[in-house]
Amino acid sequence: MNLLRKILFPFAILYGIITSIRNFLFDKGILKSYSFNIPIIAVGNLSLGGTGKTPQIEYLIRLLSPKYKVATLSRGYKRKSKGFILADANSNAEMLGDEPFQFFTKFKKCQVAVDANRKNGIEKLLSLTEKPEIILLDDAFQHRKVKAGFYILLTSFDELFTNDCIFPVGNLRESKKQAKRANMIIVTKCPATISEIAKDSIKQKIGDKVPLFFSYIDYDDTVFNENESKKVAEIKDQELLVLAGIAKPEPFFNYFNSDAIMAFPDHHDFSENDIMKIKEKAQNKLIITTEKDFMRLSGKLPSAQLFYLPIKTRFVSEGERFDSIITNYVESSSRNG
Repeated sequence: MNLLRKILFPFAILYGIITSIRNFLFDKGILKSYSFNIPIIAVGNLSLGGTGKTPQIEYLIRLLSPKYKVATLSRGYKRKSKGFILADANSNAEMLGDEPFQFFTKFKKCQVAVDANRKNGIEKLLSLTEKPEIILLDDAFQHRKVKAGFYILLTSFDELFTNDCIFPVGNLRESKKQAKRANMIIVTKCPATISEIAKDSIKQKIGDKVPLFFSYIDYDDTVFNENESKKVAEIKDQELLVLAGIAKPEPFFNYFNSDAIMAFPDHHDFSENDIMKIKEKAQNKLIITTEKDFMRLSGKLPSAQLFYLPIKTRFVSEGERFDSIITNYVESSSRNG
């Protein structure tokens, strides 16, 4: 433990006590949790970001939307609006936040809403004339005022929650013991060729009380903008400016192997000065960014120059088993409701 961590250790103990008391009060029913007669799946983590929640939500939308009316409910991190908002044709990333706006632009049949008060957001969605049949709660593992029917806990391959510490010494939002609330755990951002030995080692650390899955990020072979697409293989030898405002952007940068990169903080709100610097560094190069950053940069940079690379989460194995567990929960919960 380095000097800084030693200095911060008392604050981590205090933070851990506070979160533990809060969870104890919810566990004992002293603080009330609200349930709803609709399948609700919460996707979240114990750590501070960077575990792949967005592609996991998108996976669930693709899995469930062919058969059900699906809605997503997010806090809308760093949005410039307040209260409940249901996405419509007038919405943008500033109103919804970059990730909800990404859901809205990609999945036209999915209702997308934001509200920091998840209970209020669910009630608003269920009051709609065309109300959803399933609600996906984005980044809601700690939002205990609502009791979801199914909790999916994500943890990154290179930063397992079992190896981490409470903030500010580490990155955990609450004690690793709270993983007990999960109905399923997914180890995300694994190498696509992860060995059985590595998986067994992780299984021993996490345990086998709930189903455990391993997933990886699959990068598309095509970049897109509003009007056209280009094969990555065709542009990799060109001079590119690759930029990202996400947590842990290194794999994204490595995919293009470009000498010209620009990294910004996660969910970065690009200022006029940022845009000027991007233009100066790009000159006539193609600008390649993440899908999430594209939502905030579109309209601020030349449209013919700006492209994004889609990603998807894929399971290393047992993808059909994952799908079966989720669909069985939805079907049984729908019948009971």
